[in-house]
Amino acid sequence: MNPKCGLVGLPNVGKSSLFNALTHLQVATENRAFCTIDPHLGQVEVPDERLAALAALVKPQRVVPASVAFTDIAGLVKGASQGEGLGNQFLAHIRQTNAIVHILRCFHDANISHVHNSIDPLQDMAIINTELCIADLGVIENSIQKHARKAQSGDEEAQTLTLLLRDRLLPQLQQGKFVRDLGLGPAEQQLIRSFGLLTMKPTIYVLNISDEARKNVDTRAVEELVAQEGSQCLKLNIKLEAELVQLDEADRQLFLQELGMAGPALARLIASCYTLLGLHTFFTTGPKEVRAWTLSQQASALQAAGEIHNDFSKHFIRAEVIAYADYVKYRGEQGAKAKGVLRLEGRDYQVADGDVIYFRTSA
Repeated sequence: MNPKCGLVGLPNVGKSSLFNALTHLQVATENRAFCTIDPHLGQVEVPDERLAALAALVKPQRVVPASVAFTDIAGLVKGASQGEGLGNQFLAHIRQTNAIVHILRCFHDANISHVHNSIDPLQDMAIINTELCIADLGVIENSIQKHARKAQSGDEEAQTLTLLLRDRLLPQLQQGKFVRDLGLGPAEQQLIRSFGLLTMKPTIYVLNISDEARKNVDTRAVEELVAQEGSQCLKLNIKLEAELVQLDEADRQLFLQELGMAGPALARLIASCYTLLGLHTFFTTGPKEVRAWTLSQQASALQAAGEIHNDFSKHFIRAEVIAYADYVKYRGEQGAKAKGVLRLEGRDYQVADGDVIYFRTSA
């Protein structure tokens, strides 16, 4: 599983700087609109202290963390859904992601231009969200026309889908509201999954602030609106985070101590994106490798086996499972076995976060 989060926002809000800080890459961050045209993609390790603890016990040849992909998408502008600023191209890039990281500029700096010449994160948020709704509205209107013809021929699935699109999704989008707020059931979500609706994607808002309090705008109204929307909100000094990743470990820790910070805030963003997507981690251990694997929170042992290799799911016999806490407490697999905390689970077992699993197969 390779989840992907798209960095979205107006031009010059800090998307590329955040991308650089997350991925340690160096894409251009010039003070001009559309500095980014083609999306940049980078893999980011998911911070997890448990991985180091397991490695300390097993002493493997290598340690492999879980990862999340982040893509730096060019800035959207008002009218993007009608093609302004190459908007249709950029909106298509967002459709390819699993979740949205919506960045809002919340600081004043005369040296960094704003596409609307004013710092108003509420207005910026409304512009982007309106464009996402309009883009989805076009998809739904076209889909209604397409599936209505099939519905008239007696296709039951097309009839169900047409009613869903016409009676629920269309009015929601016409009011400028997100489809994800409709509370669609699993079957309904499956019907519209192929549409890649932008307003169905889970979203976290990043409020890009300055380290100088007097330069920051009041973000309370934004935070209240995000809370009403049911989304997550995180304040982040992107400039500071980008500077931190350029330091070696010793200097970074010294700088963090001076700032009174326990660690880089980026770790919180990465973890938030991970949980936003409904993901968690299971582990495999051995002398060659200790590895963290990404898995849906609702996934079964059979699905977990398939993440490692398709043959593991085809020839699945059972999963030998040790909870992370037990694995550490009893100093590894042999100690856990001796204490009777190693469990034998079948293919339908719902994997828990932190499970250490060994898969028995017939191949």
